[in-house]
Amino acid sequence: MQGAGLTARELYCRRGDRPLFGALDLALKPGEALHLVGPNGIGKSSLIEILARLRRPSDFLAADSERPARGSVGWSGTIGLLDGRLALDETVTLERALAFWAALDGSGESTAENARIVGIEPLMDVPVRYLSTGQRKRAGIARLLGQNADHWLLDEPLNGLDTESIGVIETLIAARRAAGGVVVVASHQPIAMPGAVTLDLRDHPW
Repeated sequence: MQGAGLTARELYCRRGDRPLFGALDLALKPGEALHLVGPNGIGKSSLIEILARLRRPSDFLAADSERPARGSVGWSGTIGLLDGRLALDETVTLERALAFWAALDGSGESTAENARIVGIEPLMDVPVRYLSTGQRKRAGIARLLGQNADHWLLDEPLNGLDTESIGVIETLIAARRAAGGVVVVASHQPIAMPGAVTLDLRDHPW
């Protein structure tokens, strides 16, 4: 991933009529990490969605123009997203649900290994709808690993996890960074990411 990274300029975001944050610029080099912090409702998840290109930045009026402008997001490499939407078929077993995405991602041979890494291998015969919050989170991480994406966007990745599972996630993040990936994490919980930049969106009001 030579030259991989994230560059975002002039990001503004509003929810309905409520401005959340504005004039936000980001530049992350290979192996760097960003930890988004702040109270609920400040815009952490919205920023993750903007960076994932699932939400467009809001229009803003530049100081030297009467025409609305919009910020930009640029990635060098592919991105994988982990958020509160599991995106696995609730009606089938975990093995079948993961196999569906593995077939699309071309990562079928690594499905069992990814399940082992996150500790859900014994659950592969269980229907997805019966998984607990922590098990669902680990299933989402297994799917993320199967994507083989260069960079990760993680929205509250530690929710429902025990201490051992949190350690696994932190190890996986470290490995992704060591491989040159950019990792952006929105979390209200402490997470070990040595050298990560911390961004509080309260410091970037609109």
